[in-house]
Amino acid sequence: MKLPNYYEDFSVQNVNAEKNRAYYIPFCEKDTECEDRKNSSRLTMLSGDWNFKYSENGISDLDEDFFKLTPKEISINTIPVPSNWQNHGYDRHQYTNVEYPFPFDPPYVPYENPCGVYARDFEIKKNDSESYYINFEGVDSCFYLWINGEFVGYSQVSHSTSEFDITKYVNDGENTAVVLVLKWGIGSYLEDQDKFRMSGIFRDVYILSRPKNHIRDYFVHTSLKDGKAVIDVDIEYTAASKTEYALFDNKENKITEGTADSKITVTVDEPELWNAENPVLYTLVMKSEGEVIYEKIGIREITVDNGVIKVNGNPIKFRGVNRHDSNPYRGYAVTIEDMLEDLRLMKEHNVNAIRTSHYPNSPLFTQMCDEYGFYVIDESDIECHGVVCRNGGYDNQFYGNIASDLRFAPAILDRIQKNVMRDKNRPCVIMWSMGNESGFGECFVRAGKWVKSYDSSRLLHYENMWYDEGTDPDFSVTDVISEMYSSPKFIDEQIFSGEEVRMAKNRFNCFKGDNRPYMLCEYSHAMGNGPGDLEEYFNLIHKHDRFAGAFVWEWCDHAIYNGTDKDGKEMFLYGGDFKEYPHSSNFCVDGLVYPDRTPHTGLKGFKNVNRPVRAFAEDIVNGEFTLWNILDFTDADKEITLEWEVSVDGEVTQRGNASVPSVKPHERASIKIPFTMPESGSAYIRLIYLQKEDKAMTPKGFELGFDQFKLPVERECFMP
Repeated sequence: MKLPNYYEDFSVQNVNAEKNRAYYIPFCEKDTECEDRKNSSRLTMLSGDWNFKYSENGISDLDEDFFKLTPKEISINTIPVPSNWQNHGYDRHQYTNVEYPFPFDPPYVPYENPCGVYARDFEIKKNDSESYYINFEGVDSCFYLWINGEFVGYSQVSHSTSEFDITKYVNDGENTAVVLVLKWGIGSYLEDQDKFRMSGIFRDVYILSRPKNHIRDYFVHTSLKDGKAVIDVDIEYTAASKTEYALFDNKENKITEGTADSKITVTVDEPELWNAENPVLYTLVMKSEGEVIYEKIGIREITVDNGVIKVNGNPIKFRGVNRHDSNPYRGYAVTIEDMLEDLRLMKEHNVNAIRTSHYPNSPLFTQMCDEYGFYVIDESDIECHGVVCRNGGYDNQFYGNIASDLRFAPAILDRIQKNVMRDKNRPCVIMWSMGNESGFGECFVRAGKWVKSYDSSRLLHYENMWYDEGTDPDFSVTDVISEMYSSPKFIDEQIFSGEEVRMAKNRFNCFKGDNRPYMLCEYSHAMGNGPGDLEEYFNLIHKHDRFAGAFVWEWCDHAIYNGTDKDGKEMFLYGGDFKEYPHSSNFCVDGLVYPDRTPHTGLKGFKNVNRPVRAFAEDIVNGEFTLWNILDFTDADKEITLEWEVSVDGEVTQRGNASVPSVKPHERASIKIPFTMPESGSAYIRLIYLQKEDKAMTPKGFELGFDQFKLPVERECFMP
């Protein structure tokens, strides 16, 4: 059949899609339990089983008017939405790290471009006073949409929401949606991330019914001054309207209420501030034209002081990981339970920061990070790593090919705008990231300037700033110096030496006098026996104030479930197991947790390196130690209790508790442990740090880390 060839057109980012906006779900005033979007009577969830027809050879094999057929006429086979079709017997999995999965020839993709047709019926009780919007939160890679046989639109950004106004297409009663998803499109040149390549509708699909005049978008700003907080909310309507609002604290006490037009301004006299250690959230309720929006607000301020990143005036350190949406059983289609399991494990292992690698995660994920307390570097859906393989090898001279190709400038800007505008109201987002491993050029300079003009309240990150293809790039567009995998020796002796360094052709690591914060967006590769050198990196991060922290590559092993062996043990497959070409073998098995989220020993090492307090022996014979609090906001006596135990020749001989003194963040204080020195044997004392109170993800008494010291006891020697 013939379709408009939008998927190979530089000038097309979408057709008929709505303008970008912040993520939110509107409710009706009568709705209760508004914490879960599924309880909104304005939302019709379309996730579930869809009829599905797969075509290996692409659209040429489809019937001319397939979009006019009923779902069962299209196919009697069904597939769950959300899911990836490779997980349901169609096509095959492919893992590649750097290489593109097809020849580099933009804007073209292979003619035999596998595709899937999704179809389902749905019911709408149509009201002429309302508008209807269909939302796709994630579709890989691009798709065409028809409602009741009429073409609605097209979109091509896999990991961002695509929204379409379908008011004029839907009928009162039964309706049919047909979606054609292509495996590859021009956007695939911008989605060359290190991951299994999968296709299909992998996030939720739903319809929103809204008043004709409604709040279309809003932007929450918070600022601090003289101990008070000011919350400003800029509101955009589809037509002129008013908003009734009320602000509640985290204990559901109403602080204020009022009516506003295009701007809400509220002053909070004694604000409780949001940070990753104490993620306090206020609730703003906005009512307009019969619908209600509930927005969680974290009051916090991000600043840079002499190269030091601060939140609410306190210096912070990132103890971070890089996280993909990945599940061995469901592919990209991670559930709320999957996301919560990741966050729980991270909390249990002292992770406080996440870089979304290398695309926006589910909009629900950043809401969870607000609630449970994580700093997020929110990365746009861009990676063009495969450009370096144009001659069959790895050649950095090509790194900036797409970044400097102005034909891609609209697409790069579009993807970055979608990320920023969707998540702009999330307090957990500390930095926007323009993407990953795509070289540098004018396309990113333009996009970076837009981000800084639109949202000056956060920092802007892009590690590949340093690949300049021999030009004189505008390095000022980002707010941090970000690198990958630099050694502790190089960081200590070169990055913080103040001297200009050129490590390799076209790569600058720093400039003399550049006082921006420094960070490692990837480090300590967790493959095999990794991660390594965590203690050395920790010491450097705390030695240099400008060293903001680092993010382990990566959180989880990527692999595909392949049933169980004869003993019932689960089996997982990696690159090459699907006879795909090209592939990057087992390079995807490089996480801190196994595919089923069982922690690696490396994660346990990470946990203890990043324990909330550390002890140093001052006079160990007399039980005198110094406690160092590495937390950024919390006094040690509010966070931990301390137990100790003495072991001799592997057997515990003494146990006890010690009162934890007040130790302010980043400060030190003395503590005495009342143990009795053993008389002989191989003896050790271990100080165990336990969580003092119940928290959302970890219970009272949960072990947060430990220190162990050898006691100066002479071991008796026995002759046989």
